[in-house]
This record gives sequence, C-alpha cells and structure tokens, in this order.
Amino acid sequence: MLVSCTAYQNGHKLADIAPGEIHDYVGRPDCFVWVALKDADAAELETMRTEFGLHPLAVEDASHGHQRPKLEEYGDSLFAALHLIELADGQVHEGELAIFVGRHYVLTVRNRAERGLTEVRRRSETEPELLRHGPGFVLYAIMDAVVDRYFPVLHAIESELETIEERLFAEKTSPSANIRDLYTLKRKLVILKHAVGPLPEALARLYGGRVPPLAVPLQDYFRDVHDHVQRLNQALDTLRDTIATALSVNLSLINLQESETMKRLAAYAALIAVPTMIAGIYGMNFEAMPELHWRYGYPVVLAVMVAVDIWLYLRLRKARWI
Repeated sequence: MLVSCTAYQNGHKLADIAPGEIHDYVGRPDCFVWVALKDADAAELETMRTEFGLHPLAVEDASHGHQRPKLEEYGDSLFAALHLIELADGQVHEGELAIFVGRHYVLTVRNRAERGLTEVRRRSETEPELLRHGPGFVLYAIMDAVVDRYFPVLHAIESELETIEERLFAEKTSPSANIRDLYTLKRKLVILKHAVGPLPEALARLYGGRVPPLAVPLQDYFRDVHDHVQRLNQALDTLRDTIATALSVNLSLINLQESETMKRLAAYAALIAVPTMIAGIYGMNFEAMPELHWRYGYPVVLAVMVAVDIWLYLRLRKARWI
C-alpha cells in the first residue's frame, strides 16, 4: 500500500506525486523522490524496482522479510533492514523496515508495524539545510528515529523488572508467578536485543574508513546514532544480567522455603515420635515392665509424654524450626 510519494529539490518539498510521475523527477539535478510503502505486495515492489533500478537481491530481502538488521551496498546505492519495536497492551510487537537509498531516491517498505515515519518526514522538511544533503540525510533521520523508539521499550522493561524485584521478598507472593513474569520479561528483552545487537556493525560502515558516498557529508550524524546504539546495547546487557540474578534469587528463595517446610515437618515428626515410642513400648505386652500394675502408671506415662513434647516444642521454637 502506498503511504506517500513526494519529490524534494534543494532541501525543499516540491510536490506529492503519483508513482507514475517518479521518472519525471529522479533525473533532475539536486532532486530526489521519497516513497513510503506499507505491507507492499510483489506488484508494488516490482514497480519501484523498475522506477529506481533497485537491485533484485535487495528487493527479494524486502519482499520476504524476517531479515537480520543490516546495511548492504549495491553499487552506489544502499539497502538497510531495521526492526521496528512497538509496545501494545504490555506486549512487544516486532515489525520490519526496509530502506532503499540511492542518489535520487529513498524508498521505505514497512511491514507488520502500525506506527509510520510521519514525524521523520516532518522533521526533515523543517531542516532544509540538512535535507539538501539528499537521501543520505533521510537515511540518517530514519535510523535515528527508529533507534530512539527503542528507548521507551527499554524503559518499560526496566520498570517491569523493578516491580518484579519488589515482589521477590514480599510475604504474600508466588515464586512461580515471579518466575513466569521474569521469563516473559526475558523474551521481551531478547526481541529488543535482536533488533539492537547487529546495528553497531552496520552503523560503523557509515562513518570512518571507507564510507559510501551518500554518507560522507553526514558521518558525524551517523556516529551519533552509533553512540545511541552502544548505550542501548550496554543497558540491555545490564538488564539481561539483572534478570538472570533475579531468577537465581527467586530459585534460592524457593529452595529456602522448601527447607523451612522440611524443618517444620521434621519438628512436628519429632513431637509425634516420642509419645509414639513410649506408647509402642508399653504396647509390647511384656509382663515384667516397670509400673505396669501401678494405679498411677497410666497418667504418669501420659504426663511424661506431654512434658517431653513441651520441652521439645520449646527447644524447636527457640531454634526457629517451628
């Protein structure tokens, strides 16, 4: 589905045009066309391939989707694949964005994501001095916006983790629920890590060393995006370690609770064992047993049982087994 198709020249918007008019603008000096597609079908991609001369392998990647975040060069053009991460009802949803960049065009193909790039286009149009750099600046603006969108997701995961950590030592909490929530949080973290992890390698190709011509005037800007990605990666690694620690603590608490339960069971078993032993001895039916024919033998034995159990109870309670 076509979202927008706009022509720009010398950093200013010329007009919204139809796809059939693209060839009238891409040949003009200092002019480029920015096309945005959403969930494009094969026919739309083939039209764009014909209009812009896109590399077939890049078109194939955009068509099939499920690409690892990357940046590839095809002659004097670039192809970038990014993951779009969105939060909805506490769930993390993953989409994809394919970006084709050439000397006279920018084509974005958004798949499985609701939020578009309207604010990126608006920002670019309000910065004509930078937009004069052409498609290279648009590539920077898109990548910068996508990376900035990762931060709210990261902060949401951090907030969830803090809530779970507060519950770990609460008295009325379910260890199994904590484990379930921690693993759910870990899955969200993995989705975000898959989106961010490969980006430093891709962005490093856009500044320093041999840089594609489109990115040469904007190396400082791409370096800034690279710094943001590095911060994200460090924060994600810290979160991953914290979740692992929380899982370990939760499992330790479960083992501690089981140990406390076993101690209580052992204590109650001891309280029952002494009377059972005494009753068992007197139930053996021997004739020559102490105090067997004494009138007060029965109540004395019961009193001894009670006294021993009281003594055991006090000792076990002092040892915090009960």
